[in-house]
Amino acid sequence: MSKFALNTALPRYLRTEKERIEKIAQDYGLDFFPVIFEMLTYDQMNEIAAYGGFPSRYPHWRFGMEYEQLSKSYEYGLSKIYEMVINNNPSYAYLLEGNSLTDQKLVMAHVYAHVDFFKNNFCFRSTDLDHRGPILDPVRKSEAYDPDRKWIDKMANHGARVSRHIERYGINKVEAFVDHCLSLENLIDPWAPFTGRPVAKEDEEPTEEPMDTYKLRAKEYMDSFINPEEILAAQRKKRQDQKKPERKVPERPERDVLKFLLDHAPLDRWERDVLEIIREETYYFVPQRQTKIMNEGWASYWHSKMMTEKVLDASEIIDYAENNAGVMATAPGRFNPYKVGVELYRYIEERWNKGRFGREWEECADLDAKRTWDMRLGLGREKIFQVRALYNDVTFIDEFLTPEFVIEQKMYTFGFSGRNDRFEIESREFKEVKEKLLFQLTNFGDPYIRVVDANYGNRGELLLEHVHGGFDLRADYARETLVALVRCWKRPVGVATKMDNKPVLLRYDGKEHAMTPYKL
Repeated sequence: MSKFALNTALPRYLRTEKERIEKIAQDYGLDFFPVIFEMLTYDQMNEIAAYGGFPSRYPHWRFGMEYEQLSKSYEYGLSKIYEMVINNNPSYAYLLEGNSLTDQKLVMAHVYAHVDFFKNNFCFRSTDLDHRGPILDPVRKSEAYDPDRKWIDKMANHGARVSRHIERYGINKVEAFVDHCLSLENLIDPWAPFTGRPVAKEDEEPTEEPMDTYKLRAKEYMDSFINPEEILAAQRKKRQDQKKPERKVPERPERDVLKFLLDHAPLDRWERDVLEIIREETYYFVPQRQTKIMNEGWASYWHSKMMTEKVLDASEIIDYAENNAGVMATAPGRFNPYKVGVELYRYIEERWNKGRFGREWEECADLDAKRTWDMRLGLGREKIFQVRALYNDVTFIDEFLTPEFVIEQKMYTFGFSGRNDRFEIESREFKEVKEKLLFQLTNFGDPYIRVVDANYGNRGELLLEHVHGGFDLRADYARETLVALVRCWKRPVGVATKMDNKPVLLRYDGKEHAMTPYKL
C-alpha cells in the first residue's frame, strides 16, 4: 500500500470515469491486473518518480538528486509527468492533481493498455515472484493467469533490509558500497530468467570410490576369490593418488557478473545482501528497457482508439488532439518510441487486414498490384495481440520494419560531420536505418562484458572480457567500473578490450590503473 493512500482517494467523478474506461478497455479485449489509481500533487508525483514509481525504496542519495532534478524541471516548465504506472499485481497508477478531466481520461486509457502489456508480454514473466506454477502460452492461455507480483512489498522489504545495515554499520559505509553496486548494475544477463538452466553446482567427489567401479562380475560365492579386497583397495588408492586437473572458474564465460560476484567474491554478509538487492531490482526493470517501443506504442494505440471512439464527447476532442500531438511529436534528430511504436502497430494491423504477408505477397513483383492489394482477411487485430505477447523491441523492429514503413515515416540515420562541424543526415537507406536502430536497442546500448577467469595469472585476479562491437569503452567509465569491481572482489581486476583497434588489458590493483598490451 502506498504511503500516500490515506489522502489520495479519487473523487467520485473520476471513479465513475475509471469504471467506464475499464469496461471499455475490457470490451476491446484488453486483459489487465486490477488497477488502483491514486491522486498526487506534483511534489508527491516527483517524489514517487524519483523512486522509480515506488512509494518506498532503500535510502540512497541518488533518489534525492533525481527528485531535485524533476522538481526543477517541472517548476521551470521543461517537463511534466502525466502518468506513472507500476508493474505490480494489483497495479498502481498515479494521476496528477490539477490536470484537466480530458487529461485524466487519457491517462486512464493509457494506463489500462500498459497494464495489459505488463500482464501478457513474455518479457514481464521474469518479474513473477513465484515461478512454481506452469508457464502458460501467452497467446492461448488454458487457465487464468494470476502471477505473484508484489513488488511494492518487495521494494519496501529491500528498503528495510538496507536500513538495518545502515543502523549497524553506519550510513557512510553502506552508502559507499551501494554506490559501487549501482555502478555495476548493468553487468547482468538480460535473458538469464529465460534460459531455464538450473544453477550449476560444483561436482562433489565421493569420500570413497564405489567398489563396483573396479569389481569384476562374479557369483556371490566366488566374489572373494575373483575380487580380493587387497586388490580393490590398491586400485582405489591408485585412483585417488592421480592428480585431478584443476577446473577453470568459470567453466564458460559468465555474462551475469553480479551473480558471479555473489557466488564467488569474498563479501561480508551485509555486502552480499546489498548486492543481491541491487541485482534483483535491476532484473525487475530489465523488461521495461527491453520493450520501451512496444509498450509505449501499445498504450498509445489503445488510448487513441478508446478516446476517439468511446470516451470523449465533442467538446473534448480539441484538447485531446492537442495533448496527444505533443506526445507523438518527433523533433528532427530525435527518436520518439511512442510515435514509432504506435505507427508500427497500425502498419502491422493494416498489413494483416489486407493480407499483405506470406509467400504470394513477397513474390509479387507488380508494384501496382501491391499498391492496391487487399484480400480483406481482417486478421489485423488478432495479429497485434499476438505481437504484443511474443515480441520485444529488437524482434519487433527486426521482423516488422519494412522499406515502405521507413519511407512513409521519413526515418534516417544521422551523425556528426567534422567537415561541416554539425550533425547531418547520413543515410535514408532502409538497411542502414534498420541496422543502426537494432544496434542501439541490442543490450540497451551498454557494452557486452563477461567474466572469463577468476584466477587470472594464477594470482586470484578477476579477468573480464569486453566483446567489442565496434565501439571502444569509455576510459573514464571503465576506470570507475574497475574500482567498483575491486571493491567487491578485493583483488586486482582487469578487463580485456580494444582501444584504437589494439588489444589491451585495462587493470586496477586497488591503488593505480594500468593499460598494457594483451593478446585476445
